[in-house]
Amino acid sequence: MTSSTGRARPWPAVLVTAGGLLAFLVSAAWLVATGNSAVRYSADSVETVEMWRRWVPALAGIAAVRLLPLPGRPAVVGPSSTSAARLESLALVALALAFAVGLFVIGGGEPAHTLGKLALLVAVPLVLLRRRRRRGTAWRAAVTGSAIWRAIGPAIAVAVWGLLAFASPLAVPGSDYASTVAPLELVATIAVGFVVNAVVEEFFYRRWLLSRTQAWLGMWPAIVVSSLLWSLWHVAIQGTGDLGVDLASAVVTHAPTGVFLGYLWSRYRLMWPLLAVHGALNAVGLFTGS
Repeated sequence: MTSSTGRARPWPAVLVTAGGLLAFLVSAAWLVATGNSAVRYSADSVETVEMWRRWVPALAGIAAVRLLPLPGRPAVVGPSSTSAARLESLALVALALAFAVGLFVIGGGEPAHTLGKLALLVAVPLVLLRRRRRRGTAWRAAVTGSAIWRAIGPAIAVAVWGLLAFASPLAVPGSDYASTVAPLELVATIAVGFVVNAVVEEFFYRRWLLSRTQAWLGMWPAIVVSSLLWSLWHVAIQGTGDLGVDLASAVVTHAPTGVFLGYLWSRYRLMWPLLAVHGALNAVGLFTGS
């Protein structure tokens, strides 16, 4: 087993990164051109906000991660060859596409959403990775240097994102769900949602898929791939019936946050910041907003 920085030959990395950026720009332009720049921000509400309101907190979080001192030199730890990482990355990409397409075809309701997620994003990957006998080596942290900055760096970035996302004029409207149910039901809803959404998705899209893609193509292509695939499955639960608009909306709504989450993981190799951000996105919307 050897360590690698996850760097790849330049052209594949450049093409994937540029392709992802182009997809985002084309999606935003399409929404503006068709008069659909106000996007749904939650599957639990039909309300919309201007798409740029979802970008600013994510961009501020990305800037905070970039400007804060590195805790050391994070590296992707894996096999001596990129062939294993490539094979596993492609398999996980296929599962992500199968989940997004299957959920869209079947419909985004329950129990299809939860069962599909548990099958394609948890059970199959675990069997695949166990059979490959990797035991976590593709995403094991290899960070040296200041333990202090590794602890407080992601906390600062998450705080910057959270203040803008929930405690500023950019905050999206909340709901009155919390006031309509018993406290025990509210706690159960938040807990189940946290496990099914935050935990499952962050392990699959960031810890598993991004790490292996980074070992194959490099950091930014991996962040782009994981962010776009994470965005696409939301079409099934936030779509309006116009597939072109729904695809563009999913990309411009979720990809910036996906990039922020991916950058946090690539920089610090810690799960708690990802779970904090994702959990907050899901839970805060259950309460009345400003």
